[in-house]
Amino acid sequence: MNPVLTIDPEFEAKCPPLTDDELLQLEENILEEGLVLMPLIVWNYTIVDGHNRYRIAQAHPGIGFRTHEKQFNNRYEALSWICKNQLGRRNLTPQQKKYLIGERYDAEKKAHGGDRKSGQVKSTVQNEPLISSHMTRAQIAEDTKTSESYVMRADLYAKGVNAAEEVLPGIKNDLLSGKYKPRETDVAAVARASPEERREKAEQLRVIPEKKSKADKESARSGTKRQQEVYATIDKSYEGMKDSKRVTEDSALVSLRYTARNMVETCDVLFTNFPGLLEKPDYKDQVIEIMQEPKQYILKLEGETDNEQH
Repeated sequence: MNPVLTIDPEFEAKCPPLTDDELLQLEENILEEGLVLMPLIVWNYTIVDGHNRYRIAQAHPGIGFRTHEKQFNNRYEALSWICKNQLGRRNLTPQQKKYLIGERYDAEKKAHGGDRKSGQVKSTVQNEPLISSHMTRAQIAEDTKTSESYVMRADLYAKGVNAAEEVLPGIKNDLLSGKYKPRETDVAAVARASPEERREKAEQLRVIPEKKSKADKESARSGTKRQQEVYATIDKSYEGMKDSKRVTEDSALVSLRYTARNMVETCDVLFTNFPGLLEKPDYKDQVIEIMQEPKQYILKLEGETDNEQH
């Protein structure tokens, strides 16, 4: 007799849906075999992989299935595993891949220490979330053959997709399937918008932009190339520090200096291309809030230096 399993909506939402043809083919294969060949992956009787197979088995009582139990310390570890597992699929769209990378990063940040702004899982060490975030980005970038800056942008993209789905159900699948391809920054902006503006911004993601003139395209390409150069330089500055045996304090300082300069340059690029970040009070407040993290880190370093001198 098949066990009764639980479908967690958040877990299932991380799994890109099958197309109608793919779902029909899966059902035909299961009916032909007379059972579900691949075991359903579960955690405390909650499905983490195999939602479609479970529903097919429920629709056909004679179809049996097996389960394989996974152990996780909390639901964030389960969410991270789901995203990693789904990233192994071959037929993902670029948007689905970006979304899953962003969701994996978000889950692992919470699993490793939580969000300082939330009341959820917290680190017992004040600065552990800072360290964990960098290490987490580096690991995900390595696993997915991307970069740390890509992981950070994927995180913002995923938050925007989720915010849009909350106010406009169904748009998530439209975006991740590639039906609509708005700019990444426009998607991320939905999460930052006020509750009153969020639906309007989400609806704008479905608007197909007008074709740009040749001059506009050249200007956009120039701006994009500059941003890519900045991101590439930031990523490169970390490369020399991965092998501690080859790095001296002097070379580490050089990398740190480049990182600090590139942070300033990245901000200049963003503020130039998106002047509203500083001109609109709501966005400016968020910019200042974001910059509190590096500010507090510097204050912490200065405090440690003062303590050493006394």
